This record gives sequence, C-alpha cells and structure tokens, in this order.
Amino acid sequence: MVQRSAGEGSGLIDEAYAEVGATLVDTAAEVFAQADLIIKVKEPQPSEWPMIRPGQTVFTYFHFAASRELTEAMLATGATSVAYETLADDQGRLPLLTPMSEVAGRMSIQEGAKYLEKPQMGRGILLGGVPGVAPAHITVIGGGVVGANAAKIAAGFQASVAILDVNMDRLRYLDDIMPANVDVLFSDRHTIRKQLERADLVVGAVLIPGAKAPQLVRREDLSRMNPGSVIIDVAIDQGGCIETSHPTSHADPTYIVDDVLHYCVTNMPGAVGRTSTFALCNVTLPWLLRIVEHGIEKAAAVSAPIARAINLYQGEITNEPVAQTFDLPFSSRFASTAK
Repeated sequence: MVQRSAGEGSGLIDEAYAEVGATLVDTAAEVFAQADLIIKVKEPQPSEWPMIRPGQTVFTYFHFAASRELTEAMLATGATSVAYETLADDQGRLPLLTPMSEVAGRMSIQEGAKYLEKPQMGRGILLGGVPGVAPAHITVIGGGVVGANAAKIAAGFQASVAILDVNMDRLRYLDDIMPANVDVLFSDRHTIRKQLERADLVVGAVLIPGAKAPQLVRREDLSRMNPGSVIIDVAIDQGGCIETSHPTSHADPTYIVDDVLHYCVTNMPGAVGRTSTFALCNVTLPWLLRIVEHGIEKAAAVSAPIARAINLYQGEITNEPVAQTFDLPFSSRFASTAK
C-alpha cells in the first residue's frame, strides 16, 4: 500500500506504483491502519504516533538517542522499531546508513560553500580561492563515511582541508586515499581548538552508532572562530556534536551564535530527494525482503544485522546505547543473535 503522492518529491508518480501492483490510498492513516509492516524514511512524527499499533513493525530511520520523547512514544505503541541506522554487518559497517551519510557528507560542502557567501551572512570566501588569494580552510571532525565524503568534495573544490579522527587505522587509510590538499590529524581537544582558529567552515561528522553524538565543540570555543565562519553539523540527527547546535529545517536552515553561522538541518538528504530515494532503496530492499519472507522474529534469529537493527520490541528497549542514553531498562532479547 502506498499513500498517494508519496513519491512526488522524488519525481515518482502514483501511476508508477500502480503499474507494479501497489494499492494506492489517500491518507497515511489508511496505510497505518491496514499494514503489518510500515516503511518510512523519517522517524514517525507526533501526528503518526497514535496510528501505530501493537504488533506492527516500523522499518525506518529512528535516531532514538536524540529524542527521549520519540523513544517513549514508540515504546508506548507496543510496536517493533527496526532502525536503518543500527543495522550493522559483521564487519561493523552500516549499510543502510552509508548512502545517506555519503549524500550528507557531500552536501555539507555544497551547503558550506553557499553559506560562506556574504549575502548568506558568511565571511565572503570562495572555497577554492583564486590565484594570489588563499583558499578556504575546512575542518572536518570525524573520519567516517560522512567525513571522508566531505573531505573528498572539499578537496575537489581546491580548499585547504583537515580531517580529524581518533582511530589511527582509519587515519592511515584516509592518508593513503586523500589528495595532497587534505591533512589527516588525530582528534583531541587541543587539535580541535587550534583548527577552529583557522577554519572558515567546520563540518561535524561524528557518529557513535545508536548513541547520542558527543559534543566536541563547546560554546566558548566559538570565540576562536572568525566572524562569519560556518558550522555544518551533520551529526544533528544524533543530537549534534556542537554544543550550540539545535535542529533546523530546509525552510529555515541557519541561525547565528556568537557571529558563527550554524546549519543544522535534520535529514539533509531530503533536499536531494531523487538521488537519496534511489540510493536508500538500493540498500534497504534486500533487508526488507528478508523481513517480509521470515517475519521480524525469525529474520532476527537467522540474521545478526537485522537483530542489531531492532531498537524496540513490543514495549522493550533492545538497543543498549538507547537504554543507556535515557537510563531506561534494557532487554537482551536479541543480544545473543546480534553478537
């Protein structure tokens, strides 16, 4: 079942769904009322919470650690919450988060370039500079998928780039693959503060799977940055890694704190819906088919990645970082399978 117009933002018309056998209905409420398994992109919104019922399975991005309200609301429904962002394979990779991280990392530089322009309240700096004028300095905090993609695009703009991480194996890998205008640095408090003094653009790209992002840039640190500098906090979906960050929207994406412009849009990939839709569907469909074939309990029993993705199960928290974030009881129902 598909809600009418659901695909319009990605350029997919209702007739395309009907042609392959989908049943089209007018409202989301009709889908929630009849479907055993709900597939979404964003976490359920407050208007949708009353529609979710016990025994139903919801498969989407949840980012529970960023919202106690959402966590408690979904617990109260008695439904099973399967989170794209915590489905981890045996190598620790996050295949359902990776494409959105790629999109968000690349977009962070695109948005940063725009908001560094003076009409957008930025410093008035061109990322790549011109002959005789130095390029912008970009600091990327976090060397995972978001950070690596941000650094790669920034390097393509011919900016001066520094990428920071605490994992030395990851830093060695990044050092091997990044171009010469990217410096790879170990991340600690001193290095972050020194980088803020140089940075025209800071990209927050920190991720602890399933848990709230650590705040690595404090309010007082903003005084080290030049007026008109820009922060893009991609970690905002997990609470943000900048103390002064708070969620913003595509309609109202920025605000200024201590003369530093902040861009903290949740669901950044939503701005490029067509690219994001195909990227996400490419990776979610195989896992969705496993859940459909077996049912969620059996799918978790035979697939450790699916077991790891179950954050809530019929009123219990089955993801330990989420339980620890809010000091709520943890159920180890799927723990043995998930290991």
